[in-house]
Amino acid sequence: MMKEIRVGRPSVSSTAVSGEAQDELSDSTSEEMLSSPRVQFTPEIEKTYVHQVYDAIAPHFSSTRFAKWPKVALFLESLPRGSLVLDAGCGNGKYLGLNPDCFFVGCDISSPLVSICAERGHEALVADAVNLPYKSGFGDAAISIAVLHHLSTQSRRRKAVEELVRVVRKGGLVLITVWAVEQEDQGLLSKWTPLSHKYLDEWIGPGSPRVRSPRSLNLESIPESEENGSRESCKVSSQSLGSKLARTLKMNDQGKDTSMTSINDRRKENQEYFVPWHLPYHRAEVSGASACAVANGLAKKDDKKGAVVYNRYYHVFSEGELESLVSGMSNTIIVDRFFDKSNWCIILEKTQ
Repeated sequence: MMKEIRVGRPSVSSTAVSGEAQDELSDSTSEEMLSSPRVQFTPEIEKTYVHQVYDAIAPHFSSTRFAKWPKVALFLESLPRGSLVLDAGCGNGKYLGLNPDCFFVGCDISSPLVSICAERGHEALVADAVNLPYKSGFGDAAISIAVLHHLSTQSRRRKAVEELVRVVRKGGLVLITVWAVEQEDQGLLSKWTPLSHKYLDEWIGPGSPRVRSPRSLNLESIPESEENGSRESCKVSSQSLGSKLARTLKMNDQGKDTSMTSINDRRKENQEYFVPWHLPYHRAEVSGASACAVANGLAKKDDKKGAVVYNRYYHVFSEGELESLVSGMSNTIIVDRFFDKSNWCIILEKTQ
């Protein structure tokens, strides 16, 4: 059960924040933001299997994201009238405006998802979870719902937590939820592809991110609305990410055992997965980003299901791992922690 949440008076007035929010955005070149440039440098696995994928599936993803998690709603509804809430990784903005007595500002790494937020009348901007564009102490509360598990290193996950704490005032609250290793539906693990150690060493290990040759695939996001995919943009070398992924999937499929014993063993041994997203053919523009992704090996066609299948990178959290990210942070205390619908969740309070 979530503990009772008590906070002090909000630090912002009950005036519209659209203009004020722009004034409060911090200079991205500030010394504070540049303190950990390596941590803030996005690894290629995230650019490809998180950023690029969500850009491509954004409209379909948004259409499936409308139900609010009760405990997230409870957290937001418990905040004092006039509170300014920051949603880092807001997706399609389903939590923006949930409490009509509060003001909400969202951000997400996916430009198409931010556009959906704007179309719905929400205030949102494109930003990275490890480099939030807000002044320290800007908000009264912050939420990060199903975001941290898309960050591929512990240092980046910890930096994201530090950023959430930084941008709220003293006494402000932060709610974080992540996917758990301990999935209630263990059968789901049989549908996920564990990343091999070889793949992990190359793309997530101590040497990540590595410098790639000019011939490798350009990882800039390709908007799904592009109707005519350029042939040049679809050209890749034999060492492209798509080729590496194909070899990884083949290697894992060869030794795949879907028995419950194997699934339990995998749950204990693996925390890095590719989780598929099935984009129906009628939503995948054949001549646009999806066709290009298939050509590059970053997605595959499944004619039986009538869908283009994208893989999303996940680091699923073990029990206690989320709390460990807070360990050593002198300005933060854990107010509550709980397990909810196959997610580990934590509520933090900024103490100074």
